[in-house]
Amino acid sequence: MDRVAIIGLAQTKYQRYNPASHAELAYEVTCNALEDAGLSIDDIDNTITVCNDFWDGRTISSMAITEATGSHRVPTTNVEGDGTYGALMGLMRILSGHHRVTLVVAQSKTSEGIPSVITNAMFDPVYERMLGLDAINSSALQMRRYMSKFGVTEEQCARVSVKNHGNARNNPYAHLPLDISVEHVLRSRVLADPIKLLDASPMSDGACAIVMADESMAKKKGRKSVWIKGVGHCADAYHLGDRDLADTAALEAAAKRAYDMAGVNDPMKDIDVAELYDAFSYMELMWMEGLGLCRQGEAGAMIDRGVTEMKGNLPVNPSGGVLSAHAVQVAGLARIAEAVLQLRGEAGARQVDGAKVALAHGIEGACGQGHCVFVLAK
Repeated sequence: MDRVAIIGLAQTKYQRYNPASHAELAYEVTCNALEDAGLSIDDIDNTITVCNDFWDGRTISSMAITEATGSHRVPTTNVEGDGTYGALMGLMRILSGHHRVTLVVAQSKTSEGIPSVITNAMFDPVYERMLGLDAINSSALQMRRYMSKFGVTEEQCARVSVKNHGNARNNPYAHLPLDISVEHVLRSRVLADPIKLLDASPMSDGACAIVMADESMAKKKGRKSVWIKGVGHCADAYHLGDRDLADTAALEAAAKRAYDMAGVNDPMKDIDVAELYDAFSYMELMWMEGLGLCRQGEAGAMIDRGVTEMKGNLPVNPSGGVLSAHAVQVAGLARIAEAVLQLRGEAGARQVDGAKVALAHGIEGACGQGHCVFVLAK
């Protein structure tokens, strides 16, 4: 693969409510990402926006932020999802040879919607919506299936929440830094058994942008280039009843593509830090297994041994992860942004010493129907 770099990024602080409009959030990160890259808007030859009409509360929502992102003056495309798919489109634009510098912008104001109503609408309108399925109770079904199949315990899932909320105390962008214990998680209010309040991510407002460039432009303009070494994506079946919810085949396929491209032979040894889409505590354990960081059913024992703590062999979610900040359309791009900060050595108190290779992961659809995996390196 031709070399493509991420040469600039910016995030807002993630919070329960941000009074800024969608356009204002997008404009803030656009300006700051360009400044970080040492570029002006005139250097951008195409843009990718990440919007969703349901979450934004209006149709054709991407057209409302064209001026804020400079998209009214260059080729632009909107990509739904969590931001990793927007970055994937940006990468493909550059690899096509038709573009040299891509701006990817994601913003989300979950405070303006009703998550249970919006996420109910992702299910089949004839057979599944009427059951009342939403993101939380469908994930509860997956968590129960995962624990039952592999013997993972609620305590092990709770340790993920304790770790990630603790990591978030070192992240100035995090929405929910907390000093909590396993007991706090286990005794928190049940949302949908077995998911409890502290097993679940908050709903956040926020935005993130990255600037991607081809090799010649990155070498000419990029002051802090981080290279995309591999990428892979794959989706599973739509209907929950058509798949084993404890199965991670789609993620395994996505990871294999990314690893093959990046030359990663042993992900546990070759990767220094990982940012995973942990909308719920159990997801971090499931996705670790799907990514080949351990064998199926072994992630619970890894969290028990502290392998994924900041001082462990493979720190996972040093930012605090999605459990500590969940702006829905942004959360995957935020994983990429944190991975870039780690590789640039600019992660402050949450810096993983000597990080040279990072993994960023995003999901799309109910219960991780689709996955997108990036491998990044200095």
